[in-house]
Amino acid sequence: MKSFFDAEAQKELLERLGKLTPETKPQWGKMNAAQMLEHCGVAFQTATGEIQLKPVPFLLRLIGPMIKKSVLSEKPYKKNSPTAPEFLIPADIDFAVAKMNFEENFRKLAVGPQVVKTLKHPFFGNMTAEEWGRHMFKHTDYHFGQFGI
Repeated sequence: MKSFFDAEAQKELLERLGKLTPETKPQWGKMNAAQMLEHCGVAFQTATGEIQLKPVPFLLRLIGPMIKKSVLSEKPYKKNSPTAPEFLIPADIDFAVAKMNFEENFRKLAVGPQVVKTLKHPFFGNMTAEEWGRHMFKHTDYHFGQFGI
């Protein structure tokens, strides 16, 4: 499984980012290209502890750890998977600003596993820095695939 912390994986993601334009349309889902970039940047900030997700209801905390194995596996995410409210991005965000934010947050996380500060995900439970690396690659890959890049 690829990890966000691998130099080749980072290079791959940045090359794919270079193919994204404000006009690139999603193949599924409701986000536009700018919203997707901002959404992914917020995910990076969650791993580094810059953004903290709200606790989820008790029953979801029981289900999350069971789903974590699938999330971290080679199996692709299902299209239109749900997301936390903190990851919902308003439609009026500017593409250039979203891309700049994405790149900034990408660079912060790309330093390596030592920058991961969130070791207890509110839904998935305990997560190591290595698990965050796999999750962040897979999450970004999923959304880039959503836009055909």
